Amino acid sequence: MEDITQLFTDILQQADSVDVAESEFKKMIGEDDDLHRRYREWCHEVGSSERHGFLDFCEEYLSGRNEIWENLSDYDE
Repeated sequence: MEDITQLFTDILQQADSVDVAESEFKKMIGEDDDLHRRYREWCHEVGSSERHGFLDFCEEYLSGRNEIWENLSDYDE
């Protein structure tokens, strides 16, 4: 079973924005019952709602990436 967070990351990296990524993901879970089930399970595991789970992941993922760049720029000074 593919790790669903890797799928989230792949979608986010391919999209031009979080809105586009969210739209693509919603389309995917609407067309794939197994993916929707896995997403529901993931949301339950992490304590997020189905409505906001993907966006919560995106926010955390992007925040983590920004921290990495901020830490790297500290070395340049």
